[in-house]
Formats: sequence, structure tokens, C-alpha cells
Amino acid sequence: MIVKLLIAIAVSIASYMIPATQGYWFLVLLLALIVAFAAEGIRIVPQQYAVVVERLGRFYRVLEPGLNLIIPFLDRIAYTHSLKEVPLDVPEQVCITRDNTQLGVDGILYYQVTDARLASYGSSNYIAAISQLAQTTLRSEIGKMELDKTFESRDEINRQIVASLDEAGRNWGIKVLRYEIKSLTPPESILRSMQQQITAEREKRALIAKSEGERQQEINIADGKRQAAVLESEGEKQAAMNRAEGEASALRMIAEANAAAVRAVGAAISDTGGMDAANLKVAQEYIAAFANLARSSNTLIVPANAADISGAVATAMTVLERTRKAPGG
Repeated sequence: MIVKLLIAIAVSIASYMIPATQGYWFLVLLLALIVAFAAEGIRIVPQQYAVVVERLGRFYRVLEPGLNLIIPFLDRIAYTHSLKEVPLDVPEQVCITRDNTQLGVDGILYYQVTDARLASYGSSNYIAAISQLAQTTLRSEIGKMELDKTFESRDEINRQIVASLDEAGRNWGIKVLRYEIKSLTPPESILRSMQQQITAEREKRALIAKSEGERQQEINIADGKRQAAVLESEGEKQAAMNRAEGEASALRMIAEANAAAVRAVGAAISDTGGMDAANLKVAQEYIAAFANLARSSNTLIVPANAADISGAVATAMTVLERTRKAPGG
């Protein structure tokens, strides 16, 4: 404001020194003072910003976004804060795990000013305060876990840090939105051991997968053999059934043929001249039987009365006669 007043006075003196405006120097001075006071008293605050005004050295109010008026010499702009979400890089630090292993950890913090007054007077440097608190909380959380657990619990560590920082940030007028661990870097010796462990685990999984494949292969082969044996036995069973059915059918056909032959013989005997034909046939068969027996063996079997072949023929014809009369009787 002093600079603006000095400029207004210099302009009025210059107008007084110029003969053409010498009589208007007071108006020039008054106009310059009005412009200086207007430039100092009118404040335009951008969106998502908060401006803290002090009156006579004490907090007076927070200017909202838009056009605002202040009283020069009495009021002054003390602090200007951005209400946007701000990322803050947390430097890498060495943490000690529960199993006494050094671990390099760094992260990034996201915060937002929610109370411009507390952000101005609650802490001399709230950025440094939340950064240091984030590092302290991170060391505390890492110290509660073993090395292997830290790699699995990033989300849990992030939540614990955000909860601690958010509680402390209420006194500083800020809200910690989230914290993300960027990297966890163990020592070189630990990295080599972890790589060996990973390699061994992969080889173990490969052997297990191979054995499972061989086991499944053996199971498939055994199952295939079992199914083949079942199908083969079913085929043999069906073949035996078909053979038995064929033999039974053949026997039935033979029996039916014999029955038909007997019926035909009986019908032929009943016809005229049938008896004579039967006598002739029996005699021929009788004689042929003795002839064949004589050719196949040195022993000859003859009836008791060999000279009377006609008696045997008569005996056979008697049997035929009884067979012919039996159905009709």
C-alpha cells in the first residue's frame, strides 16, 4: 500500500510541475489516491483458494472465492491456501522389521486443506509436520511386521498411516486423504535369498504339476483299459448269447424238420401203396446196414435166424403199421 501511495504522490507532483495541469494537481492527487485505495481494497479470490485476512495483526476472516473488499492499512492478506488435493512425496527411509531386517521404504501422501485458519495458525509448517509424522508412523508399522508380511500388507500399512495422520491433521486444518507406499527395497543379500526362494518354489510347483500330470495319465490309461475290458466282456457275452440263440434256433428247426418228416412218412404210409413202399425202404435200409457193418469191421453181427431176413422186415413193418394207426386211434 505504501508503494501505491508513493506512486499517487509522484503523479500529483508531476502534474503540478506541468504548467498545463498545474491547477489540477489536487484533483490528480485525489484521483490517484482513490485508484490506489481501490487497487488495495478490492481482492478477487480464485475458485478452490482461501485467503486469510488479518486486521491490525489479528485474524479477522477468510475470504471466499469471488470479489471481496478489505480496508487498506487496517486489513492485510496474511496467508493464501489452495483447497485442492495436493500430492506430497515422502522421502525414502530405512525401517527395521520385526525380524531385524533393514528395509528401504518411500511413499507418496495426498492431503487437502479443509480449514484455512487452522492451517495458518495451527502449525508453522504443516507440510513438514505431516511428512515427518508419516515417516514416524511408517517406521512404527513396519516394525510390527516381519519382512515377508510387509510385502503382503501394503494396504494395511497405508490405512494405518492415513488414520494416524488424519487424526493429527485435524489440529492443523488439513485432511489426509490417502497414503501409498511406492517401493519396498530390502538389502541385496535379502533380495538374492528371496530370488532363490522364488526359484525353488517355482521348481517345486513344476515337479508337482509334472507328477500330477503323470498320475492323471496313469489314471486315464487304467480307466481306458477297464472300459476296454468291460466292452470286450460285453461283446463276448453278446456273442455267446447270439451263439446260444442260434443253436437253439437250429435245434428247433431240426426238431421241426424231423417232426415234419415223420408226419410226411405217416401221411405217405396212409396213402395207397404206401405200405409196400415202406416195406421196400425198410428192407433196403436193413440190408445196407449189414453191408456197411461188414465193410467197417472184421466182426459181423447177424440176427439169430440169418436165413430169414423177411422175418426182420416183417417185424419192422409191424412197427410202422402201429405208428400209422397210433395218431388215428
